[in-house]
Amino acid sequence: MIETYHIGTYWGARKEDAEECARRLVMVVQLLQPVDPLFASWFKSARSLKQSLTRPLELEVSSVQQYIQRYLMRDDRRQPMEDLGFSFGLWNGKQGENHAWLSIACGGYWEQVTNRCVLDAPNEGPGVERVLTEPFQVAALRALVTAWDPDWGAAISTAYRDMSKTQYLGAKVGWVTYFSRRLGRVPPLPAPVRIEPVEDQGTLVILTPERFTATNPEHVALADRVCELLERAGLLQRKPPPAK
Repeated sequence: MIETYHIGTYWGARKEDAEECARRLVMVVQLLQPVDPLFASWFKSARSLKQSLTRPLELEVSSVQQYIQRYLMRDDRRQPMEDLGFSFGLWNGKQGENHAWLSIACGGYWEQVTNRCVLDAPNEGPGVERVLTEPFQVAALRALVTAWDPDWGAAISTAYRDMSKTQYLGAKVGWVTYFSRRLGRVPPLPAPVRIEPVEDQGTLVILTPERFTATNPEHVALADRVCELLERAGLLQRKPPPAK
């Protein structure tokens, strides 16, 4: 079975209108473009992939704002639920093994809401030798973090996430993990873990320079140890403070 990975960023209640979400979306697309050719273009959601190909994303805030506004959450009677924000997706237009998706929920300010920007890149096929590398994972997560200013984020092995999800109910530790400075300070961590700042927003924690896998006992032991240290530092708390 192929071990799958995804890159996700998450934040709590933060009221933002469609224009502000559009500015952030334009930024993340622009920041992802130089990371890899997979992200050269994006297409808006549609009823089918064929129809989606006729709807390229134009990187003008006003155009993106109109697109996002159509995806304001609504109740069963189609009445707007502004406190739940917007929920929509983008596709890179490539089918099969080179597909990539962005799934976004933003602008929600209900107390229990979780806003997110999740990137699903290929886990197999011709591009995987680029995707499943530490430089790619770091650059892609950094792009999402810079644009969305989340509480936390991770480039994570789904298998390791499932192994640890019942023990830590807040932020999840991945191959690369991000913590906003709002959550607190990242403590000293054992080698070969590396720490990198993201401007003045927060910190990236990079577990290994080689591909992290849940089938490698040394990787799992390292990740478990890092989880323990981050938990003691209060960074894996269940409910991070709201983003400012």
